[in-house]
Amino acid sequence: MGSRRIEVLRGISMDVAHGEVVFISGASGAGKTTLMYTLAGLERPESGSVEFEGRNLYNGSSSTQARFRNQKMGFVFQGYFLLPELTALENVFLPGMIGRRATTKTAQESLDAVGLGDRMHHLPAELSGGEQQRVAIARSLTNDPEIIFADEPTGNLDSKTGDAIIDLLLNIARERNKTLLVVTHDMRLAARGDRQLHIKDGVLSKS
Repeated sequence: MGSRRIEVLRGISMDVAHGEVVFISGASGAGKTTLMYTLAGLERPESGSVEFEGRNLYNGSSSTQARFRNQKMGFVFQGYFLLPELTALENVFLPGMIGRRATTKTAQESLDAVGLGDRMHHLPAELSGGEQQRVAIARSLTNDPEIIFADEPTGNLDSKTGDAIIDLLLNIARERNKTLLVVTHDMRLAARGDRQLHIKDGVLSKS
């Protein structure tokens, strides 16, 4: 920031196993989202490397990296990032259109998996916050990713709806043997994973 250098992450080293559910917790500004974005190929680190299935995530052109993310990763964010002019079904189908992999049938199956099979033709404005987040989760499943990244997926929801969203993510990850990495400031939710890591001032520790 100007002449001031801010070191967000400080020498973090970590491994995530296939099929593992990992929660990263920490206070606001601790570096949670920066760490997740770095692991997901969205924030290139100044030094060090990120490897996914033996491949350096930041090698190759930006289009090659984007294609790899589209094929291998699913994303769920605090803000649902649904296109308001598209129906739930069309929003879920979007990653498949980009990757030329998924079909309308797989998008419908993803919505069925999150309990919204009867709402697929509704626009986002016609859905509750919890329903919109379920659409976002269905969208993350469309290309059958190896890993799902969820950044504060309950941040805009009340506690009851948030618990239901975490239940849904955990059930999907375990039923489909997906790796799940969730960033949250909620310590109660963070205790529900296979492993909980805590980040403070850019340094990672086991909780």
